[in-house]
Amino acid sequence: MDSEMVLVLDCGSTNLRAAAVNPRGEIVAQASRPNRSLPQPGGKPGWTVWDLEEILRKLSQASREVSSTVGPENVKALILTTWGADGAPVRRDGSLTYHPISWMCPRTKGIASEILKWMDAWDIFRITGYQVISFNTLLRLIWLRRHCPKALEEAYTWLMMPGLLVQRLTGEFHIEPTSGSTMMTMDLKRRDWSSTMLELAGLDAGFFPEWSQPGDVIGYTTEAASRRFMVPRGTPVIVGGHDTQFAILGSCAQAGYLTLSSGTWEILGVRVDAFKPTRIGFENGLIIEADVQPSLWNPQILMMGSAVLEWIREMLFAEIERGDYAAMIKEAEEAPPGANGLFLVPSFVKESGPTRKFKTLGTLLGLTLRTKRGHIYRAALEGLSFQLREAVKILTEATGFKAQGIRVVGGGSKNDLWNRIRADVTGLPISVPVREESTVLGAAMVAFLGIGRYSSLEEAGEAMCPDERTFRPGVNKELYNRLFKRYSEIPVTLESFYERVHEETGQR
Repeated sequence: MDSEMVLVLDCGSTNLRAAAVNPRGEIVAQASRPNRSLPQPGGKPGWTVWDLEEILRKLSQASREVSSTVGPENVKALILTTWGADGAPVRRDGSLTYHPISWMCPRTKGIASEILKWMDAWDIFRITGYQVISFNTLLRLIWLRRHCPKALEEAYTWLMMPGLLVQRLTGEFHIEPTSGSTMMTMDLKRRDWSSTMLELAGLDAGFFPEWSQPGDVIGYTTEAASRRFMVPRGTPVIVGGHDTQFAILGSCAQAGYLTLSSGTWEILGVRVDAFKPTRIGFENGLIIEADVQPSLWNPQILMMGSAVLEWIREMLFAEIERGDYAAMIKEAEEAPPGANGLFLVPSFVKESGPTRKFKTLGTLLGLTLRTKRGHIYRAALEGLSFQLREAVKILTEATGFKAQGIRVVGGGSKNDLWNRIRADVTGLPISVPVREESTVLGAAMVAFLGIGRYSSLEEAGEAMCPDERTFRPGVNKELYNRLFKRYSEIPVTLESFYERVHEETGQR
């Protein structure tokens, strides 16, 4: 066992994990706890928030479990990543003046529409790289200004989720660009605050901490935090940030490759050396965030992912436990390419109006009395792959990036049938790392850089990136080319049709 390790706290909105990683990029020990948002005490029905103390309690349990396995003395640094968009105002002592509002909370939907009366959506995108989405952090700052101004007036500063947790570990306040770029408040080209956007919430840059950069030592664990998390007192805490960007880094995608983070949702992203918002990207739901490295940016597209497959499991494969897809895959392999003419459209890309985005509205076309559940599962894999091909087209046209392949990470990378279909449908090689956990690996690379084990991220990548397997386009490529043309012809008017049906039946 390598005696030098970093402890990664990888905090997702559904799962909280601690992982000890050695300088070769191997996860030596890990533990996890479930995470969830909760109804806001005294709030309106549907309002959801995060219980910061519960998150810290579960994280500390996972950390102690890992640390006791590897030995606390071997933990040389700690780094933390979380989901984006969520944060909270805090006092000088770190106490909250308002609950961290969850990205799942609907309270700011009206403000998302209202903000478009103040600014053109294209202007917002050109400044921030972001579409107007109901859970944008800026909208919650506006909501607080209107409905709970005392929370902002009493606050010393605002911290995103990584900052809230790190403050409890070190007592230090910080914000960094990967999380900041999820707020719709940055002038992303300058990687600094946009006064134009902040003024919409009656704020200025002085309300926020000074910028830190991933890899900086933000502080050291306090005595109380060291006991709670079972790490040596004064352990360096390295600046982490938004998990998506760390997953892109930790994917170890080679030059010319896009990165697909495949889970409940799929995020297709790329690292580029300039911030260049384009109309094509804007009109097709692209967002752009700040990369882990200061000279790079991450254009990306969000799509439906294995949530579709999980729905099929629940509806048609109820005897199969969650996460056990072997039987489903076997039945899908027995179905022919094209699933006997069955098409599954997982979501619609286009939406009228200025807030264009993927919608979670899907459809099945071509059902017959001979359709089996294996056909439906295969059609889902194919439909998700057709969706990916559309996203590749949008991303490459919007950025000018010449894609030579796709690096797939996350739970969806483990499905070999899906990877073969992806390669056939896109016409691009699909590479998959033999070791998973790209977010953890990316964070560990930055942590080892922060404590000086490696002199650059490039050096860390050479030492830590795992081997890979590659799936290349095969004999079904031409068939899928023909089927993709049919898939693309499915009229978008189906969207308005379904919306009318849903309205008439009282469903949303």
